[in-house]
Amino acid sequence: MQLPQIRIQSQNAQIGMQTQNAQLDIQSQPADLQISQPQAEVNIQTTPPRLSIDQSKAFEDMGIYGPLKASKISAQEAEQTWSQGVARTAREGDEMMRIENGDGAIARIAERNIPNPHRDFQMGWIPSYFSVDINYDPGDVQIRNQKNDPIIEATARKPETHYQPGGVDVYMEQESLLDIDFINLPNHVNREI
Repeated sequence: MQLPQIRIQSQNAQIGMQTQNAQLDIQSQPADLQISQPQAEVNIQTTPPRLSIDQSKAFEDMGIYGPLKASKISAQEAEQTWSQGVARTAREGDEMMRIENGDGAIARIAERNIPNPHRDFQMGWIPSYFSVDINYDPGDVQIRNQKNDPIIEATARKPETHYQPGGVDVYMEQESLLDIDFINLPNHVNREI
């Protein structure tokens, strides 16, 4: 004898999903930067050095004079030479008056007036110590500078952002199924559920 049986077969439902990732695109551009550097201002003031050399005392020691002093000395020497010449002429005239005495006055006068052919050699005149006056002023240099700060102009640029959202697509990949089957039932039992 066969016993009635109930056979149940089931199939689970399956859900399918498809995802699309979100996309984020960021583009950043560099900032606009302008830098200018004004030159520093430099001001230099100089007082030039001065060197003065006074050699007039050294030249006077060597017998070289300026025009005013030279003319004064020449006038004095001329006057002295004139008075010496007058005295000499008078003296020689007195000697010539006594020429009759025969003492050789003409020979003596001629011998005195002949220039001396032999002259002593001289090294020249050496000026006295500290006869040259030297004064030196080193001058002065003044430097003033003024720095100028750089001028910086910066313009920032915002980044450009592009966003595309992602998505999830959910769908039924397999439907659920429940199959109930009755086996070996008597004929009078209704099989419909």
